[in-house]
Amino acid sequence: MLLVNIGQLLTLRSPVGKTSPRRGPELGELGIIEDGAVLCLGGKIVSVGQTKDALRDPWFKKNRKKVIEIDCEGQVVLPGFVDSHTHPVFVASRLVDFEKRISGATYEQIAEAGGGIRSSVEGVCNASKNLLAEKVLETLREMADQGTTTVEAKSGYGLTVKSELKSLAAIQDAAARWPGTVVATLLGAHVVPKEFEGRSQKYVDLICKEMIPQAAKRKLARFVDVFTDRGAFTAEDTEKIFEAANKHGLGMRAHVCQLSETVLWPLLRFNPASFDHMDYVNEDDIPHLAKRDTVATLVPGANYFLGLEKFPPARKLIDAGVPVSLATDYNPGSSPTPSMPFVLSLACTHMKMSPAEAIAAATINGAWALRLQERKGSIEPGKDADLAVFEAGDYREIPYWFASNRCVFTVMSGTMVASAGSAELG
Repeated sequence: MLLVNIGQLLTLRSPVGKTSPRRGPELGELGIIEDGAVLCLGGKIVSVGQTKDALRDPWFKKNRKKVIEIDCEGQVVLPGFVDSHTHPVFVASRLVDFEKRISGATYEQIAEAGGGIRSSVEGVCNASKNLLAEKVLETLREMADQGTTTVEAKSGYGLTVKSELKSLAAIQDAAARWPGTVVATLLGAHVVPKEFEGRSQKYVDLICKEMIPQAAKRKLARFVDVFTDRGAFTAEDTEKIFEAANKHGLGMRAHVCQLSETVLWPLLRFNPASFDHMDYVNEDDIPHLAKRDTVATLVPGANYFLGLEKFPPARKLIDAGVPVSLATDYNPGSSPTPSMPFVLSLACTHMKMSPAEAIAAATINGAWALRLQERKGSIEPGKDADLAVFEAGDYREIPYWFASNRCVFTVMSGTMVASAGSAELG
């Protein structure tokens, strides 16, 4: 496959020898090639440059009849978005929560009234693996429609060994039928189930001694996540769970500082791939984070949907040298959006990130947040052929046209998928 006549090709190429996520001024460097071209072969990118050079290439001239040639007609092409924080395994929406929040109920009040995370548990526990897999696959296709080619997918609405493993198996099933890339995460530590109220340590032990070993043995997850916050799990709980994850060869990530401040530096000894949310990050932790490759994954869709005035402090983190990524936090309770372009728009308007910073945070730094930087997040020879083509003459239009979808098609591991509702491809 050869894409030619690309108006702006955003390569996101890193300088030679660069072995860490983008931070500070680097976050705004997109590596733009005008009138660009990308040649993909066997699911990989094999060459990147200008159209005139691609068409003159001796290999292309010799093999032109075997190549699918796509005229991008001056549009914008960038690496497929890497959505590094999602919760797609659920059955029903949470409309009661939605209405209660509109009338003034807080996150905690909704949970105490029987809503919140626990209200999604019954549906997942009663659903078959096949039904859950179909729900996940439907979500992955919606995400691809808007330019996403790599997705982190968490369990977390099961809260029993059986239902958490079933959720992970459903993710695995859906991933096998989608041309993009899915990274599964065990989030047994989402909230303490009702039956463990008053004895949360027993549930932590269940996660450490049963959920994590079984998920690792069956190769159902790459990461373990913990909701480390007020009303969920303590930093001490998180350390225990991280120790178990590390013992079984799984990576670590955590929801932190969404509802309250959590001291993060003790968790850094585990080299977590990402800390997510970060609304109430401790000032003293920021210098520690700036020295590490742990990515601060910001999810402004949740702040928007919850009607919050406060958004994650992106500028403070970026200016201090902390690597930042963006994700949808797709879930039924606080961020029911599959749209990375909408998240980019929120990042620009509510967190004062530049369009270039937002795109880098949603691509190459998202790849770092999943430890997939060797394969994903930039358009370079040797990387997976994951691309998104947008009907735009300038990359800044992607966050500018909010609540609309201008993605024409995606390429996932060399497979082209037209966006739903896009014009027929020429």
